[in-house]
Amino acid sequence: MQSSRQPHPQLSAPLSGAGYFFRGISLATQPGTRRFVLLPLLINIVLFGTAFGLVLSQLGTWIDGWMNQLPSWLDWLSYLLWPLLAIATLVTFSYLFSTIANWIAAPFNGLLAEHLEAKLTGQKAPDTGITGVMKDFPRIMHREWIKLKYYLPKAIGLFILLWIPAVGQTVGPVLWFLFSAWMMSIQYADYPFDNHKVPFTTMRDALKTKRGTSLSFGSLVMVCTMTPIVNLFVMPVAVCGATAMWVDHYREQHRHY
Repeated sequence: MQSSRQPHPQLSAPLSGAGYFFRGISLATQPGTRRFVLLPLLINIVLFGTAFGLVLSQLGTWIDGWMNQLPSWLDWLSYLLWPLLAIATLVTFSYLFSTIANWIAAPFNGLLAEHLEAKLTGQKAPDTGITGVMKDFPRIMHREWIKLKYYLPKAIGLFILLWIPAVGQTVGPVLWFLFSAWMMSIQYADYPFDNHKVPFTTMRDALKTKRGTSLSFGSLVMVCTMTPIVNLFVMPVAVCGATAMWVDHYREQHRHY
């Protein structure tokens, strides 16, 4: 068996964050990985296919209602604000749906990350079945709750900012997107980190040391999550990409927890 310190032939030099997302596409479709992709994929398709379709059907009505709240002297900003509000709305609901889907699929995403890491490092795949998944279920749900507690105060602050006329409606969508991209990176990178019992704060600080990589990865995940049809397939791809990023950048330092 190959030593875990030797690069597996599937891994090359470390990529950009966006590069890891595209690597995730390749990894998710490889033999031996596809069976672990199936359940997260089905969960994502059912949730996004239903919820995102509802949002898109109501998006124009919602934004027109918000635009009517603007003072008349700001009417000249409407051409700028409409697309910004559309982006902010799609980012908000995309992250919401993604969070719900990840809560439901978290045990299976962790299993996917675990088996893919073994494949990438040339190690024997762990013998983790449904029994093992159920045993870890309370710990996994607790970890999801920790991520939600990290997210909520910042999200509430940004939501309030969006309601400040002109300033909030121009700056707010940009900040929403950047924060959501950061949270996407945290959400998906956390699966391989959590498999090794790395504390959430340690994982967060590790991602901050490569903030550019984290944000570019999360930004592409966020864009794909906002894109109809593409968002149906993004979850397992993001898990695979984040696992490859863990193996390249973080595993040697953090795998011994």
